Amino acid sequence: MRKTSYVVTFFAVLISLAFTLFSAYLPDWLEETGPDLPYTKATIRYGLLEVCERQKVQIPGPDGSKIDYTRYECRPWPARVTDKCETENKTLCVEWTSAGYFVELSIGFAVTALLAIVFGVSTHSRRRRIWRAVAGLVAVHAILQIVAFALITDAYRKSRYAGFEHARPSTAYVLNMVDWLLSIFIVFGVVTTGISADAGHRWAAGNRAYQPIRGGE
Repeated sequence: MRKTSYVVTFFAVLISLAFTLFSAYLPDWLEETGPDLPYTKATIRYGLLEVCERQKVQIPGPDGSKIDYTRYECRPWPARVTDKCETENKTLCVEWTSAGYFVELSIGFAVTALLAIVFGVSTHSRRRRIWRAVAGLVAVHAILQIVAFALITDAYRKSRYAGFEHARPSTAYVLNMVDWLLSIFIVFGVVTTGISADAGHRWAAGNRAYQPIRGGE
């Protein structure tokens, strides 16, 4: 493969990794708003590792003005005792925790893919071989992200957890979906370009395309 193809792949994987990091550590997979209390508007956001609650309070003042107060608190999620992980919410906690592990594991495969690209472009012989490893690493990254997405979706749709009654998918949920879709396209692009380069197509292999040696007639 040409160096240009690896450069494009490097930045594509880097963008995918950024989406993974945001989805892993942004407490915003699901968002629940309300029900509102008098003078209070509450928003709860569920992430892979923590749940955060923002309460905005508006208190009417004696002169007709409004006094605004905002409280923002986060705690580990799901918590074994607080969220009843050993009793009624056991399935939810297992799925949610497993999804977090899969996303964090996928980060390692994305980083390894970036390192493989940096290592692979150093010589022409490595560029001809390393695309298989890059495609494989990004494919595993995508699979792990898809599994995490499926686990969160299943927990959201089937769980009877009271906090999910008014919840809706939010930013991190969408970023995760974009991440594994992008990873699938990266794998397709790398495999297509790599096979074309091995076949000797100049657009994929460059000016130093491999040409098989023909035997004598």
